Amino acid sequence: MGRRRSQAVTLADVARRAGVSVATASKAINAKDQVAAATRERVLRAAADLSFSPGGRTRAIGLLTDERGGRFAMPILLGAETAIGRLAGERMSVLLCDARGDAGRQRYYLTVLARQVEGFLVLGDDNDLRPPLPRDMPVPVVYAYTESDRRGDTSVVADDEGGARLATEHLIDIGRSRIAHITGPETYRAARARASGLLTVLGGHGLRPAGGQPRYGEWSQRWGREAAGELLTAAPHTDAVFCGNDQIAAGVAQTLRELGRRVPDDVALVGYDNWTEFAADCRPPLTTIDLNLEQLGATAVRHLVAALGGRPAPGVHRQPCELVIRESTGRRTSA
Repeated sequence: MGRRRSQAVTLADVARRAGVSVATASKAINAKDQVAAATRERVLRAAADLSFSPGGRTRAIGLLTDERGGRFAMPILLGAETAIGRLAGERMSVLLCDARGDAGRQRYYLTVLARQVEGFLVLGDDNDLRPPLPRDMPVPVVYAYTESDRRGDTSVVADDEGGARLATEHLIDIGRSRIAHITGPETYRAARARASGLLTVLGGHGLRPAGGQPRYGEWSQRWGREAAGELLTAAPHTDAVFCGNDQIAAGVAQTLRELGRRVPDDVALVGYDNWTEFAADCRPPLTTIDLNLEQLGATAVRHLVAALGGRPAPGVHRQPCELVIRESTGRRTSA
């Protein structure tokens, strides 16, 4: 079925028609020297056939988010902008489409801007499954830091289980063996994945979590303070705590100080997220897991650009996390 007259022709349409990538189509239309003459002629013919008008297009990809605080959106946006300049030409940009939790605003972006942007990155504020965008979207869609629950979509998420394995292996490597886990709500897939990574590593070393199974609660300092008190009452010989996020870890650190436990001498402490407000400002500064959100944004853009070029990569792509070592785990001790 042909494109309706009311729908703007995008560069992606021209690239598809000519059988080239969006980056190549952009270079051909803008008379870049890197494009072969035959390729440029094919692209220009496709543009003419589709009545493509470069002056009326946005030349952008849309980053659609509902997140209010920008904690995840901004670093992903930075990574996306860097990658789009490298992969799709300097004239392509990233447009932040902030729906602010408003269904009407989201409908606007999906109906109006979908005819102007080349594609969409859909950003989640957690790694949980989310309903997909409608199937009849006129441009490619890639999900970033969230996973579409529709089989065949492309999603890029943080490898939470892998990050937890890094944290636990680090604690074992510095000689800790009585390791507890305090984390957020069990309803969150990220919390379950991080607990699973810890339990896998402990089991591989013949260890069990200190104080029994992981303690699920809230993503808050208050829960960290409360859970740490309960933990040390039940398992006073705990020598390390791996927390599901940096806020929880900051609360745990406060309780440890109040109980006279030195960090890291008595209890090593690891957080998750590398949220500077909590990790770098914690006393002592917090060893944590960085989600590599900028790289995640760049990876999502790479998959979107590939889809624009007719090379989609459906499925879930897990972005590796990184261990950031600070003073809260100190140096290696004898086992």
